[in-house]
Amino acid sequence: MSDAVAKLQELIDGSENIVFFGGAGVSTESGIPDFRSVDGLYHQKYDYPPETILSHTFYVSKPKEFFKFYRDKMVALDAKPNKAHLALAKLEEIGKLKAVVTQNIDGLHQAAGSKKVLELHGSVLRNYCEKCHQFYDIKAVIESEGVPTCACGGRIKPDVVLYEEGLDQRTLQEAVKAISEADMLIIGGTSLAVYPAAGLIDYYQGHKLVLINKTPTPRDSMADLVVTGSIGEIFSQIKIEH
Repeated sequence: MSDAVAKLQELIDGSENIVFFGGAGVSTESGIPDFRSVDGLYHQKYDYPPETILSHTFYVSKPKEFFKFYRDKMVALDAKPNKAHLALAKLEEIGKLKAVVTQNIDGLHQAAGSKKVLELHGSVLRNYCEKCHQFYDIKAVIESEGVPTCACGGRIKPDVVLYEEGLDQRTLQEAVKAISEADMLIIGGTSLAVYPAAGLIDYYQGHKLVLINKTPTPRDSMADLVVTGSIGEIFSQIKIEH
């Protein structure tokens, strides 16, 4: 165990109100590509860049092309929770972790057993009719062709936050509250480049700010502990006991 991981263990052992804030790097170890890495979505070739396709304007103006890309690249139903997801669920189970705040839309934290998950960018597992607000699960989108439609004729929209759309205010407020009350904040698998989500860490008031990432982030100098490496491997070394 490295000195950094030993220090992480010590901080977790001495904390009772931990919040975890995570990004795409938490899910890449489950086989879901992130957006900004070399083999991520931004580096793949489409007629339009992913940022354009995943915008509200594109969704409204070219829904057929939006859903083609969405089914192809944004839904990964075969993905399974990895060691990081499982460790966080266990930390919640023993009462230390109070919330997971995630930028991911894959539902893997819940699949691992986490109960208090605040999904800043929504979830591919939830979909709704824009006209009558009927709820649909993921099958309605992946088992349909072209643009999925409701029995009422309305378009079925994935409950994910697209570019140009605002975050859900209630989720945002809950995240701010959880982070501001935490005695330890662990940030993992995020470049801290996407706002407003990245700005949430400014609400943390404690002295146990931990950053776990494979590459440096703009906030490393603020952290009380920086652990460099694969988040799943790092969490697999942590002993989680009552």
